[in-house]
Amino acid sequence: MKADIVFINGEVITVDKKNSIVESVAVKGNRIVGVGSNQEIKCFIGEETEVIDLEGKTLLPGFIDSHIHLILYGVFQLGVSCKAPHIDSVAAVLDALKKKALETPKGEWIRAWGFNETAVKEKRYPTIAELDAISTDHPIIVSRTCGHISVVNSKALEMAKIDENTPDPKGGVIEKDQAGRLTGRLIEAANMKMNEIASYTESELMKAVKIASDHFIAAGITSIHEAGAFGPDSYRLLQKAVKNKDIRVRIYAMISSLNNSHEFVDKMIKAGVITGTGDEKFKIGPAKLFIDGSSTGPTIATRDPYSSDPNNSGILYYSEEEIYRVLGEAHKKGYQITVHAQGDRAIEMYLNCVEKALEEFPRKNHRHRIEHAGISTPDLQERIKKLELIPIPNPPFPYEFGEIYIHNYGDRVNYMYAIRGFMDKGIMVAGGSDSPITDYNPLLGIHTAVNRKSQSGMEIGTNQSISVMEAIKLYTWNGAYASFEEEIKGSIEVGKLADLVVLSDSILHVNPDKIKDLKVEATMIDGEILYQRGNLKRGKWS
Repeated sequence: MKADIVFINGEVITVDKKNSIVESVAVKGNRIVGVGSNQEIKCFIGEETEVIDLEGKTLLPGFIDSHIHLILYGVFQLGVSCKAPHIDSVAAVLDALKKKALETPKGEWIRAWGFNETAVKEKRYPTIAELDAISTDHPIIVSRTCGHISVVNSKALEMAKIDENTPDPKGGVIEKDQAGRLTGRLIEAANMKMNEIASYTESELMKAVKIASDHFIAAGITSIHEAGAFGPDSYRLLQKAVKNKDIRVRIYAMISSLNNSHEFVDKMIKAGVITGTGDEKFKIGPAKLFIDGSSTGPTIATRDPYSSDPNNSGILYYSEEEIYRVLGEAHKKGYQITVHAQGDRAIEMYLNCVEKALEEFPRKNHRHRIEHAGISTPDLQERIKKLELIPIPNPPFPYEFGEIYIHNYGDRVNYMYAIRGFMDKGIMVAGGSDSPITDYNPLLGIHTAVNRKSQSGMEIGTNQSISVMEAIKLYTWNGAYASFEEEIKGSIEVGKLADLVVLSDSILHVNPDKIKDLKVEATMIDGEILYQRGNLKRGKWS
């Protein structure tokens, strides 16, 4: 058998059981057919075989982001990015919104995303008056970087039918000043409800998901675990886009929505569409609830008050009984289950529910997960191990938000996104960016998992640092295991899907402080190179 494509002269990190490193890989169709030395793979090269000389560069299994929001990332690209380098003040945000208003028909939404009040000169949010000064003909929403808080103008509040007498929704706050006037700031459930009202057209959504897929592929991401957006419509849209090849990354889609997540889970359970339904392109993932809030907000539910505010210990969306009603039933019916849980109080509540579910309905190999697992203290780590849960922490978070964590949680940063602690206890753990909350680049995630430093160089819980090989596995084989797919992807082995990524240099020999500066040279999905940066040596065998 002759291969379609053969990679030679590489640092091929297979991520197999032995963490073997070889020189060459052969691909036929959408599968890997040979792995070994240049000499061993030479027999796969025929007259029509394309040979790619890696010249010592790293070849890896395609990256798997185990917690990411493809739809949200895509639609955010249609609005104003507050993460852009020139957006360094509230004034700059307002200026960008003014420009957007000039090109937007009256009545249509003006949106900004990625705002961080701690990163702008004024150290505050835009006010409702400032947004109204831009336009009262357009609804305007400025979403905080965490995705859990927003500021809107009067037009948006009017469309949502929110006034001074509107009660706070459960798990959320409609902020008012001391005089009882609306400030325009919406927190947690109130923000999630506004996101539903600030909806997108189907044509906008289809454009957005293609943008997201293309961006992810250029970063070497070949599979994602979609963490939820707008409920059933999101599922329909994703499947349609995958079928049309507007989305080329493989999707493991959580049963979750940003608002009233329990309603969507209940509907899917009643419909009988269970975890694992689908194929190699699109598959149904775990049933998921949101328990608490944002680690940077801060709105996460903690056992002890915040270091920055002794009167605050966060917000909860559900009681323990409500969590068990939904996810206990999902477990009973055979679903994989998971939750968004950032604070140790929220994590503890979920562990209580899983423990009860497994006592009442024992089940082996359930692979139940916990998204983020933000503040995972040693006692919680022990319970996670006992229950055989798979935590999905976010390696890049300390890079962008590290100083915020120290301010809000003090010494608790030593147990935040506790990858080293999990691994030392033998807990299976996979990595996710949570993009668009932070950068989706897996190389930045690997870099931060290894170095545990913020962008400014501040150490953020360096006791949780892991090795380069461990970080690579976090974004490859472990991600495949978290979706029950380790038999078909996550490592470079014969018979597995030909999902591969080529880096610009050797990731094992570059200075660990420079991992984030590596580039993706090429990304292959299903045996087809879908992205190439331009420096790959390709040709026929001679």
